[in-house]
Amino acid sequence: MKPQSLDMITKLVGFDTVSRNSNLQLIHYIRDYLADHGVQSHLVGNAEGTKANLFATVGPNVEGGIVLSGHTDVVPVDGQPWTTDPFVIEQKDGRLYGRGTCDMKAFSAVALSMVPDMLKKGLKRPVHFALSYDEEIGCFGAPSMIERLVTDIAKPSAVIVGEPTSMRPIVAHKGIAALRTTVIGHEAHSSQVQRGVSAVTTAARLITFIDDMMADNKASADPDCRFEPPYTTLHVGVVHGGTAINIISRECSFIWDIRALPGDDWRTYLDRFQHYADTLLPAMRAIAPAAAITTEIMADAPPLQDKGGAAQELIFKLCGHTQGDVVPYAAEAGQFQERGFSVVLCGPGSIDQAHQPDEYIDISQVTACEKFLEDITDQLSR
Repeated sequence: MKPQSLDMITKLVGFDTVSRNSNLQLIHYIRDYLADHGVQSHLVGNAEGTKANLFATVGPNVEGGIVLSGHTDVVPVDGQPWTTDPFVIEQKDGRLYGRGTCDMKAFSAVALSMVPDMLKKGLKRPVHFALSYDEEIGCFGAPSMIERLVTDIAKPSAVIVGEPTSMRPIVAHKGIAALRTTVIGHEAHSSQVQRGVSAVTTAARLITFIDDMMADNKASADPDCRFEPPYTTLHVGVVHGGTAINIISRECSFIWDIRALPGDDWRTYLDRFQHYADTLLPAMRAIAPAAAITTEIMADAPPLQDKGGAAQELIFKLCGHTQGDVVPYAAEAGQFQERGFSVVLCGPGSIDQAHQPDEYIDISQVTACEKFLEDITDQLSR
């Protein structure tokens, strides 16, 4: 691992960019770092002005360049039994520990640390940096930046999203839709159940229906599907409802997600869910006319589909692969693909360490990423 890589990883991890926080300190640091090397950055902020994407071009803004994409936010450390300071790099046993080392500041840090080498080699085709916010809570930040890339940079040949793939090329990932369902019932004393409408009980029926839809998918899964699990999954992660044991609950809400296989439209599951919800409402409203079941879409990130293309050809050549893998998690790659870019995922670290206490990346993975990006720089310099 090169000293400049370690230095940049240390700096980026040192910024607490948990998604609930602003990422502007980190973004401004990168902007200033690039400016010191004569590279102009472009910021694309959120509506509140508290967060920003950054994109920048190293080399001539001509067609055929490579976009190196990464998200700047990380998941929380609250309640996790860390044995190190999450925002201070600790190096031991051939690993770097810290929040974001794996997911996914190491990739961006290695790439940024190589800017002086990129300039020295004289790129004939550019490297475009594309750094986003709020990936971890629904891939909210990237779309506004991608729109600017479409209009502001010469068409690149490939986008590489540096998610932790153990430096394996990933050619497809699932999409994700995050939803919140709220049930409004009617309070009554729990000894008079005939006068109330239990929001908790109704929510339980809805949650069971969600699980039943996934069970159907599991039963009919294609055994040749490359994803693990090989079907669209539906999962309820958070439930809030009720006030006391002796009060029939007026309100209950739950948050759920649909991780759809490429080619499987998640909205068909929402339609089935809403149809089932509609069958519950008449009995609820016979007691309480104001009873309701509503569902809001919190996030919607499309899958990455295996379409071949220039990005795959490049990665296979550099990595010595003839075939890419697939992953069940969602990323921003599908959003790039929707706007016409050729995209793959490939980055250092294992997803098995992502979101964990004492998150780490093996130094050997950092070294492999350095070699990978050096090869890309050499190719763009010819």
